[in-house]
Amino acid sequence: MMLRKLSILGSISVLVMLTACSSNPPRNEAGYYTPAATSQGVTFGNVSRIETVSKAASTSGGGAILGAVIGGVLGHQVGGGSGRDAATAVGVVGGALIGNEVEKRNKNDGEIYRISVRLDNGGTVQFEYQRIDDLREGDRVKIQDGQLYRI
Repeated sequence: MMLRKLSILGSISVLVMLTACSSNPPRNEAGYYTPAATSQGVTFGNVSRIETVSKAASTSGGGAILGAVIGGVLGHQVGGGSGRDAATAVGVVGGALIGNEVEKRNKNDGEIYRISVRLDNGGTVQFEYQRIDDLREGDRVKIQDGQLYRI
């Protein structure tokens, strides 16, 4: 019985660690651009403005499901009879709430950067990225294949 509990606890620990692992995509994977800016192939300009924009955090539901499973398993280990059923139900609900919150925090998509670029032809385009690395206002950039590159 003790070996079974250790096995369950080990499995849960591994799942929690896997859920906690996340990474931000590179700057050039998630961008918004005006199609007219790339119709000529390569376009050049200067970064005219960089602003931070709040974005509502969203979840896939995976954290809630994983949390519900973990909470249900842990709740089932408590008590006996109808007390065990109640503990399992509380574990499922509590685990789902906690798992959803953990997923929100790990996604880290609460803020994005909106980059405005003043093109050499006088137009302006905007890009939105989760990371901007060393990009600064005034930097010379090129736009190629819908992506922004510092030159």
